[in-house]
Amino acid sequence: MIRIYEGSEFNEDVLLARRQSVKDDRVEQIVAEIIEHVKTEGDVALREYSARFDHANIEKLRVSKKEIEAAWEHTDEEFRTVLEKAAKNIRDYHRRQIRENIEIPKGDGIILGQRFTPIAKVGIYVPGGTAAYPSSVLMNAIPASLAGCEQIVMVTPPLADGSIAPDILAAARVAGVTDIYKVGGAQAIAALAYGTESIPAVDKIVGPGNIFVATAKKQVFGMVDIDMIAGPSEILVIADEAARPDYLAADLLSQAEHDVRASATLLCLSRKKAEAVKEELIEQLQQLPREEIAAKSLTDQGAIIIVHNLEQAVDFANRIAPEHLELAVANPFSWLPKIKNAGSIFLGEYAPEPLGDYWAGPNHVLPTLGSARYSSPLSVDDFVKRSSYIYYTQEALAKAAHDIEVFASREGLDAHANSIKIRTVEEE
Repeated sequence: MIRIYEGSEFNEDVLLARRQSVKDDRVEQIVAEIIEHVKTEGDVALREYSARFDHANIEKLRVSKKEIEAAWEHTDEEFRTVLEKAAKNIRDYHRRQIRENIEIPKGDGIILGQRFTPIAKVGIYVPGGTAAYPSSVLMNAIPASLAGCEQIVMVTPPLADGSIAPDILAAARVAGVTDIYKVGGAQAIAALAYGTESIPAVDKIVGPGNIFVATAKKQVFGMVDIDMIAGPSEILVIADEAARPDYLAADLLSQAEHDVRASATLLCLSRKKAEAVKEELIEQLQQLPREEIAAKSLTDQGAIIIVHNLEQAVDFANRIAPEHLELAVANPFSWLPKIKNAGSIFLGEYAPEPLGDYWAGPNHVLPTLGSARYSSPLSVDDFVKRSSYIYYTQEALAKAAHDIEVFASREGLDAHANSIKIRTVEEE
């Protein structure tokens, strides 16, 4: 079970070390072989891997419109309504991220600017099989759609009967994704990066997956762009004395049930609070279908740390840079400006982390493993490119010519200087 530490007892380096992504040489080799096989054999390789890993015989890799509509009809009306409401919240939030082009007329014949253009083709990986996550479809596809991407290609592992989980196809229908293929694992990433007879090559790949998917994304990066190398899910909760122990325990378990490597950490102000939360964890664990996974996560990765004050807790959070940060404190907005490093921040006792996973609107694809120090949640920005542009008249260039030539000569690049000089030298 989760351990309680006094602040002075807890070795922060241990938490940081165990959060680091461990490179597995065996996985690296297997993934490299899969990628090469898909590059050379295309669809044949994809069908072989589906038979080997998913125990599914796939004739047509592409999901038909008929299959999508059948999945929609199969999905119960209540969940279809929930999907549509969630999608609306996600669209409303992400629509405000759409950038406007910039143009700066500086006068004297100079115009500078910046244009945003969508990435033409993006690939979305959605975990499937026995663990279906329709929320991943919405969170990845909706920003891409709002960005204006020409083609959104979704890949997801098939079930043993060769079908796709109906909830995933229903979410794809709500998100407007029609190019869907029955393939998962590292082979799906390879197909998106290099293309096969059936699956088009894309320019960027996004979406979560297991260690084989994450390793494949890392190996194809450069051939295509990727969103991030995601690690296990993690939550850091900062609680004051008024925070309810049952709420705090429930929120820690919401992450611990993901994976035995998931990290759930609580920072609180007293041993009394720490012990009350631990008691709640023991009680609530017994009610979870994924009790064994959550219990191991709390034992191996979890911690309850007693700190002197909230200032110390916030300082700790900024050093850890958690994926999810909950501020279960009075007046959470007064602490918000002090948070410098976090993927998504949940304010107050009625904004638990699952609110962000499914409903509120902000993206749930978040930086893990401390990468919130320098990276951000998935957004519309991830699906667009920026291009700058420059316009000078002949007169404007002539005014700047000497200075540019000096700069170019200083770097020993005479052709650069000549490119300016040839346009501005007066004819004799």
